[in-house]
Amino acid sequence: MAENKTQPTAASVDAYLLSTTAPQMREDAMALKKIMEEETGEKAVMWGESIVGFGTYKYHYPSGRKGEFLIAGFSPRKAAISVYLMACMEAKFESLFAQLGRYKTGASCIYIKRLSDVNEIILRELIKQSFHFMKEKYPS
Repeated sequence: MAENKTQPTAASVDAYLLSTTAPQMREDAMALKKIMEEETGEKAVMWGESIVGFGTYKYHYPSGRKGEFLIAGFSPRKAAISVYLMACMEAKFESLFAQLGRYKTGASCIYIKRLSDVNEIILRELIKQSFHFMKEKYPS
């Protein structure tokens, strides 16, 4: 079986975030790192070259594919910050999303143009609940 292409690295999270050229994006990324560390209780770790991850879970699919991946994370991209919450598409989080503010979604991903576009209290709750949902679903 092939391994995930995105793996944790020893690269510096702060060096990566500080290299973000857009000042507002850099400020938002540093703030989001702090928020995620507080809500997950995990230290930030670089995954690949561009994802900041928090915590891991081990999965094993019926197809036989198995591996380990981050539970929560984000990446400051050119157009928006991609926030990865592996459980965020669960129906149980719909009421929180209704209160979040301006964002777009993808597969296990929320796109936020700037942190001020969303309600930080609701974002913190989404991060915390999604993280704990994954910890319960995939105990290590």
